[in-house]
This record gives sequence, structure tokens and C-alpha cells, in this order.
Amino acid sequence: MRVGLCYDLRQDYLDAGFSAEQTAEFDAPETIDALEFVLRTRGEQVERIGHLQSLVNKLARGKRWDYVFSIAEGISGIAREAQIPALLEGYGIPCVFSDPTILSLTLDKAVTKRIIRDAGIPTADYRVLRNPGDLEEFSLPFPVFAKPLAEGTGKGISAHSFVEDLEGLTLQTQKLWQKYSQPVLVEHYLSGREFTVGILGQGKRSQVIGVMEVTFKESAESFGYSYENKEHYEARIQYSLADDAEAKRAGEVALQAWQALGCRDGGRVDIRSNEFGKPHFIEVNSLAGLHPERSDLVILAGMVGLSYADLIGKILDEFLTDLPNRKIPHGLPRLRPFRSRSLRFRKAL
Repeated sequence: MRVGLCYDLRQDYLDAGFSAEQTAEFDAPETIDALEFVLRTRGEQVERIGHLQSLVNKLARGKRWDYVFSIAEGISGIAREAQIPALLEGYGIPCVFSDPTILSLTLDKAVTKRIIRDAGIPTADYRVLRNPGDLEEFSLPFPVFAKPLAEGTGKGISAHSFVEDLEGLTLQTQKLWQKYSQPVLVEHYLSGREFTVGILGQGKRSQVIGVMEVTFKESAESFGYSYENKEHYEARIQYSLADDAEAKRAGEVALQAWQALGCRDGGRVDIRSNEFGKPHFIEVNSLAGLHPERSDLVILAGMVGLSYADLIGKILDEFLTDLPNRKIPHGLPRLRPFRSRSLRFRKAL
């Protein structure tokens, strides 16, 4: 089949003046090379598309694909991860991973937590701070944990995210508002173990492939899986497979969350336990990083005996199993370009 490959290449954005943190979720050339290699070994005809603007240009020139494998994160907006899948949906082209609605939903951590809570899945109590008035009415007991509402890769998380009083929360919230220009999610702090859970599939077919515990070394920033900790994980983080009773329960909570949200094909769910060892949902990564060495899902897969090719192959198998349900039954008509009546009227004059 003809397959399009969409991605945001980090160096392109660095060259355009974006900072290292702003581009933290974007991809390295070796990720694109690795994905293309796996797709070609499966017999697919691969075309590198690149970012959203490149996709728009190719579609406008009449290019089409049987499906698109998109790992593009997008640069701005609460729906940035959904922009390419939504555009492709409008053209009737199926896309690997969750649909645009789910990708938008899961980037908004507060809305995601509301659904998780309503599904009866444990998650820490939280508040969303959108303006100074929300700080004046803040009612959660301290300590709490503050982070941007809609970021990934630990962006906006640091040792200062752990807050013990209202004065500290006010200071940290103002910093986050100024830097990220978005609401701040504040959660009751969970002091227990932290896990990330790899999941493949969708609905009843979805399954946990492994539970990986994230342990912070002495050199790490305290209290959370921050941007700096992730960037320097070799020196700051200890990863290990976990299969004790608490870890198994973490896997169960993660799977329940994945299914409740309607995620598809493959990704990760982050879990943290409270002081009593009860695992709670933190967030879901429905568009997980796929760097062949550095990404958490890939590291976890390697620990359970799955090579990079195995992991991508299983994601593709899940997608292709469901492909008939993601296609428009009779395809989309090739419509003529729109010309307004006012334009024709002016020409007539």
C-alpha cells in the first residue's frame, strides 16, 4: 500500500528560532529513518510528507495515500496533535493511532481526568486555574502539584511544581501562565511510586504489554518526571520492569483508562500511587514518542522482548485490523475547486 509518513522534524523548528523546550516533543531524523525502514520491510511504499503545511501542499496538488502514519505533534493549540488526522479524515484517508477527537481530548488533562473520574477510575483530585480569581477560591489541601494543562514531555514540570502553600502556588502558577499562555492544572500530590504502562490495541482487543517503574536518582529533579529529567534520563532516571501486586494494579488502572477514553493502536498511560500504594491515573499519551532508543514506550517494549520492528509492527497490525472501520465506504468525490458567485459576478462586470 501507499503510505504517507507525517512528522515534525525538531531541527526544522530549531532553525526557525524555537527553543529546545518548545521542540522537545518533535522528532529526530533517526526516528523517521527507523519508521520508514520498518514500513518498507513490510512491503509498503513510503512517501515522507513531513509537517502539516507540507501535507496541505501535497493534498492540494492531488497526492493521496492508502493510509498515513503520523507522529506529528503540531506546534500550537489544544488540538495540535489532531490537526493532521482531522485534515486526513476530511479527505477520507485513514490515519494510524487515535482519532482526532481523542487526540484533542487527551491533550486537555483536566477534561481527560473528568472522564476518568466519571468512569470510576482513581485519579487525584484537581483544580484548573485560569485566572487570579481561581487562586483566590483555591480549596485543595496541600501539598499539590502544578503543571500546564496541555503539554507533554514533562514541559512545565520542575522541582517547583511541588507546592506546599498558597503563596508558593500563586508564584508557580503565575510563572506557568506567563511562559505557556494556558491554564494550570493543580492536583493533589501523589507521593507513591510512578509507573508508565505500554498498551496496544483498542476496546476489548487492547492489552498491557508491560509496566515500567520510573525511579528518580539522586541527580534528578525532585517530585516529578520533568522535562529536564526526561532530557537527561540516562543520568537521572532508573527504569525497571515491575510485576508486583501494586504494579499489576497500575496496569489494570491504565488499561481501564485507555478503554474508557477510546484510545487506539498503541500508546502509554502514566500512573502514580498515593501514600497507601493505590495506583492513580495521571495522564495518557495517545500519540507516544517512537524514537528508537530514547522514547519510553520503546524502552519498555525492549524490556519485554519486543524489538523496535516488533513494536511498530504490532501497532500497524492493530491499525490494519480495524482499517475497514476507518474507511469511508465509497470514498470521497473529487470535487471541483470552489468559486464564489461574487467572483463570477465581478468578472461579468
